[in-house]
Amino acid sequence: MKFTAPLAAVAACLVTACAQDQSAPSSASAPHEPSISIGAAGPVLTAPRKRRAPASYNAVNTSRPFVALTFDDGPHPQLTPQLLDVLRKEGVRATFYVIGRNVETYPEIARRIVAEGHEIANHSWSHPTLTAISAARLEKEITSTTEVIQRVTGRTPTNMRPPYGAVNERVRQSMFKNHGFDVIMWSVDPLDWRRPGAAVVRQRLVDGAKPGGILLAHDIHPGTIEAMPGTIRDLKAKGFGFATVSQLLALQDAPAPRSAPLLPDQAAVRRSE
Repeated sequence: MKFTAPLAAVAACLVTACAQDQSAPSSASAPHEPSISIGAAGPVLTAPRKRRAPASYNAVNTSRPFVALTFDDGPHPQLTPQLLDVLRKEGVRATFYVIGRNVETYPEIARRIVAEGHEIANHSWSHPTLTAISAARLEKEITSTTEVIQRVTGRTPTNMRPPYGAVNERVRQSMFKNHGFDVIMWSVDPLDWRRPGAAVVRQRLVDGAKPGGILLAHDIHPGTIEAMPGTIRDLKAKGFGFATVSQLLALQDAPAPRSAPLLPDQAAVRRSE
């Protein structure tokens, strides 16, 4: 499937509508959530919209040919800067689901993520299985990560991804009610944590991409970084543009989707990361 819309112009406009625009940093107490309208020139930032109720997403309900590249488990001291170089060269903005203790250890990389226009989001402090820990520890894992992101980058995350994709209704409701977070899963998983090789990661991401897709990857595996230039080129060739997760949510078609159902393995999946 190849889209014929003039995405070069559209993507250029979407860059100006980044949910965490580096030219206008949001305060730690007031997360910036854009409203994006579609005109002849493509997506453009209008006024901030009224905050909707948080929800859970595997993908975004939109007919627009945009996908979100997302990267979990960093920052990594060597690989994340390499990935950022690729994204900058390709003119792509992504969403990084960061581990709080890694942000504390590599604050300069977290600052670079934000400075280069990417979205930074919560992936817990130490990557536990959230469904298997106490309510008190769950709160600490998420709150500590939000606090370190705020302190290091000046940004307040508006969404999170549970480690291992392990989520249940207790975790969802905690994220919605205690933190106001959307819970972001994925529509394409290339299983890059199994290290199948860059060519396989690239093919799986490209083959699985659909409008509104949320593409999962990890910036802690060399093969994933190696796969990214070709993945981005192939997706562009198919007519896709790129958005951060918050941008993609702002592009969703009405009506807003219900909370995404759990995939069969999301409550218990274990990974050897």
